[in-house]
Amino acid sequence: MQSENQKILVTSALLYVNGLPHLGHMAGCLLPTDVYSRAMRLMGNEVCYIAGTDEFGTPALVGAESENMPVQEYVDKYYAMHKAIYEGWGISYDFLGRTSAPENIETTQAIAMQLYGNGYFQPRKIKALYSVDDQMFLPDRYVIGTCPHCGYENARGDQCDKCTRVLDPEELINPRSSVSGSTNMQWRETTHLFIMLTKLAPIVAAWLRTKDWNKLTMGIANKWIDEGLQDRCYTRDLKWGVPVPDSIPDMEGKVFYVWFDAPIGYISITRQMLPRDWEKWWLLSKGADKVKLVQFMGKDNVPFHSITFPATLLGASDDYKTVDVLKGFSFLNFEGG
Repeated sequence: MQSENQKILVTSALLYVNGLPHLGHMAGCLLPTDVYSRAMRLMGNEVCYIAGTDEFGTPALVGAESENMPVQEYVDKYYAMHKAIYEGWGISYDFLGRTSAPENIETTQAIAMQLYGNGYFQPRKIKALYSVDDQMFLPDRYVIGTCPHCGYENARGDQCDKCTRVLDPEELINPRSSVSGSTNMQWRETTHLFIMLTKLAPIVAAWLRTKDWNKLTMGIANKWIDEGLQDRCYTRDLKWGVPVPDSIPDMEGKVFYVWFDAPIGYISITRQMLPRDWEKWWLLSKGADKVKLVQFMGKDNVPFHSITFPATLLGASDDYKTVDVLKGFSFLNFEGG
C-alpha cells in the first residue's frame, strides 16, 4: 500500500519528435503514467510528473530531411503537435519539456565531464561507415540492414525494433544508407568517446540486485547483465545534438549519442520546471533520498533505463537519484502489426 504524503517523481519515456504519437505510445507509456500519477495524487502524495520530447540525434535529422525542413523548425513543429495531442487526451503531466532546451545541454555536458573525470569516458579510434554517395559518416540510425539475431530486414544500426537487441552498424547484414538507400559505403577511421560499461558492470549489477520489477523488465535487464556489458560508443559525427565539451580532447565537431542526453532530459526537464528546486528531486544530498522515482515505458526502452542510464548516473556521482520502479510494457499489437 502506498504511504501518503510521499514525494513521487514520475516520468514517461520521452517520445521522438520524428512523427506523431501512436496508440502504442499511449497504451504503453503515457496513459499508464497518467493513471498512476492521478491515483498517487488522490492518495495525498506530492507528485511531480515529468514528460517531454526527445529532439536531438538522427531521428530528428531524418524526419527533417524527409519533409525538407530545417531541423529546428521541424522539432518546433512536432513539439507543438505532440503537446496538442497530449492535452487533447488530458494527460496530467506537470511539465512538458524538451531535450533541445539549454538546460539539457548544460546538464548533459556536466554529467559527461563527471564521467570523464572518473575514468568512465574514453576516446577511441574506430572505423565507421562512410557513405560515398551521401559524402558523410553515417551515424548508427542512418544505417539500415538485416538484424543478425532475428532476421528483421529494417533493423537500425543501434537497435532492432523487432527483437530489441542493441546493435552496432557492423553487425547488420546488407547495410544501406537510410539517407539515400545507397550501399556504396566504406569503413573509415574516426575518433569517438566510449562509455566504459565493462568497468561499470559490477556497480550496475549490484544496483540491479536491489530491484524487484515486473517480469518483463527484470528479464530484459538481467539478460544484459548475464550476457556481459560492453563498452559503447556515445558520440556521433552529427551537427544536431549536444556538443561534446571542448575540454575533452579529439572530440571537435562531435555530439553525444541521443540515448546519452535523452534520459538526462528527465533531470533537465525538472530543471526547466523547477529551476530553484530541481535538486530536491534528483540529488540525494538535497533531499532526493526521500523521493520515489517511477518510470513507465515500452520494452524497447527498458535496456537504456535499466542499464545504461543508471550506469551513467552511478558512474558520474553517487549523489544522483536512480529509478526505484521501472515498469516496462510489451508492444501493443493492432491488426497483426
